[in-house]
Amino acid sequence: MTSFWHELPRPFFILAPMEAVTDVVFRHVVAAAAPPDVWFTEFTNATGWAHGGNRAIGGRLIKTSDESPIVAQLWGSDPDSMEKLARHTVELGYHGIDINMGCPDMSAVKSGSGAGMIKNPENAAAIIAAAKTSGLPVSVKTRLGYSQLDEWQDWLTHILRQDIVNLTIHLRTKKEMSKVPAHFELIADIKKLRDDIAPQTLLTINGDIRDRHHGLELVEQYGVDGVMIGRGIFANPFAFADIEPLATKSEETSAAHVRRGAGALARTWREAVSEDFGSEETNSTEKRLNLLRLQLDLYDQYSEQTGRPFDTLKRFFKIYVRNFAGASELRNQLMHTQSTDEVRALCAEVPVYENSLNPRN
Repeated sequence: MTSFWHELPRPFFILAPMEAVTDVVFRHVVAAAAPPDVWFTEFTNATGWAHGGNRAIGGRLIKTSDESPIVAQLWGSDPDSMEKLARHTVELGYHGIDINMGCPDMSAVKSGSGAGMIKNPENAAAIIAAAKTSGLPVSVKTRLGYSQLDEWQDWLTHILRQDIVNLTIHLRTKKEMSKVPAHFELIADIKKLRDDIAPQTLLTINGDIRDRHHGLELVEQYGVDGVMIGRGIFANPFAFADIEPLATKSEETSAAHVRRGAGALARTWREAVSEDFGSEETNSTEKRLNLLRLQLDLYDQYSEQTGRPFDTLKRFFKIYVRNFAGASELRNQLMHTQSTDEVRALCAEVPVYENSLNPRN
């Protein structure tokens, strides 16, 4: 089956699905900074949706028409529920489905979902087959194994035999979580396995990949098709850029366009790269703070739909408030705020001419 996956550039870059991170709000912040080639949603539980409807998934499948291509990442151990939610994603306008078979969180694993799938390969195959009934291209994101590193060959062989469109490997086991370096040394062997068993399946790597340039180095070395970046976006919101984009428009521009919708708002900020904030003199501090202002605007716009409390924003502050004198103190103040307006007021006090880097902050 031909799909958008076959029309992507090589290599292609993906923003990794991250729980309580890659919602419609943050995806549009990344779009304004430097977009990937493919968007993934947060993890969405098929069983929860099948029994509780949209209320049970808390806005995880909210998207906008400008997010393209976008893949719904689903998880669950019940094939019937997976089939129902997979068919629903078609109605929502998604371009693909990805099955999470790598999440190490025990709440998922205990139900046989996420990384728990590694211990039940037969059900993993049934879940993939259920998702395929949607008619959308189905991919899988998983890990090298459950407890032991040497599990990777049998487990990945089984998944590759399911005729999926893309296989993303987080280069650690479930047991390793993110506590050890990603096993880049296994990429060549994994690629050979893919070439031997399912050459039609695209191969994407994930784990400890800092940014686009780092990903390109790995592609050149190992010849994989795609690169997925997750935690790297927290260190650098411009991770997908060839060259870090120039600054975006000011807080006033953001506020003036907030009612135009997430897509229009993100485009406004991206258009500004080549307009009045397009000089090299505009410093990285202001660029990051502008992204924070955008996230605040989008949070306000979508808060009723997502139902997420204000405190969920606080995990993002370190992305934007760092590497300048006084950043640590400002972050501490931000962690005590109770509203987006309070955050805006504190950010407005940061001098726009600030460009002194301080790695300790």
